Amino acid sequence: MGLIIELIITFIATVAFGVIFSVPKRALLIGGAIGMITWGILQTVQMAGANPVVSTAVASLTAATFSHLLAKRIRIPVTALVIPGILPLVPGSRAYFTMLSFVEGDYLNGLEVGVQTMLQAGAIASGLVLALAIFSFGKGIGHRYEPNR
Repeated sequence: MGLIIELIITFIATVAFGVIFSVPKRALLIGGAIGMITWGILQTVQMAGANPVVSTAVASLTAATFSHLLAKRIRIPVTALVIPGILPLVPGSRAYFTMLSFVEGDYLNGLEVGVQTMLQAGAIASGLVLALAIFSFGKGIGHRYEPNR
């Protein structure tokens, strides 16, 4: 029951951020659904015992894959769906606690939390790049410039 409530709240929050970031109206609900699915994947993979960095990478790849597929279908830029899709993955609170630890003088904890934050941010980026590589594979073949012989 708790996961269902989290998914509903994630959907509402993702749609709200989509409004703030001027996502096209026809893509708001789709972006919210992608964000909700992303959060569900993240929580499911973590419950299965995976490392938070690995689960973030899997969820990011899922968000980017859905974004590429649906953006092509409804003919909008991929970024209009990717941004709301990865929003639930952003480790904002971890970045806050990193800075708080440094301000309070707990440098060891700040370093530990900071490294984890950077690893999760890198996992988000790697999931996005992997999906881009998959969907870009083969584009341009056959359209290469060949000079007159």
